[in-house]
Amino acid sequence: MEDLTKILSFEVKKEIAERYFGFRKRIEDDKGLYEQRLTTSSLELENKIGFDLIRIYILLHSEDLIHRFTKLAGLPQEFFYDPYFVQSPTIRKRAFSGKTLRGWTKRGRFRHMFYDTYTSLVLLVNDYCKALSELTEEQETIREQINLFYRKNDIDSIMSFIRRIDTPDPASSQLMNSGRGGDPQHGLDEKMRLHPPLPACDLMPTISPLPPFEEIQPQLKQLIDEAFEIPRDFDLKTEVKASR
Repeated sequence: MEDLTKILSFEVKKEIAERYFGFRKRIEDDKGLYEQRLTTSSLELENKIGFDLIRIYILLHSEDLIHRFTKLAGLPQEFFYDPYFVQSPTIRKRAFSGKTLRGWTKRGRFRHMFYDTYTSLVLLVNDYCKALSELTEEQETIREQINLFYRKNDIDSIMSFIRRIDTPDPASSQLMNSGRGGDPQHGLDEKMRLHPPLPACDLMPTISPLPPFEEIQPQLKQLIDEAFEIPRDFDLKTEVKASR
């Protein structure tokens, strides 16, 4: 009879452990995937959206034109803007590396580069907004999973239950439980507590989708035509050739 009791006790504890740690691992795996996607989106923001914006800022050159552009596009003021980026010959060469020139005249190439970059930026921002929305939903799902986990799994209660299985004597069990004392927040449950990841919107900037190119083309043309008239030692054809 004692052997049967031990076997049943072992099976009960095994089932409890598998359920607890299985549920916990699924949440930890979801958190890991969420954090990977967060890192990927952050890198894409910097490497794609950031570089398109730097390219646009270099073309516009003037702070006044840049501020007018960000206001027109609905972007945060000075988003990815640094005067050094606009002035640096090294960054300028990197910004136009591998870019395709369109147009027969210097003005035409200048204008088309600006238009093509803005069109690319619209698509990238749309993808970013979609990714940020999906990450927000993922974080909320993980948070709800953790709440559900703790509604169904209280590690201190589980350990107390296991102790009662291992020590069926009511007097001994009561003595053990009465000796726990202390703040439960400092117990095993707190040490093993799962915490939800931070929301994506707390870690990454929120951007609204940009106006479609066709919607603001006249205003964009005005900006780039003004930028073209600014005296400077800058020629797109030379920059693209030098970067190859």
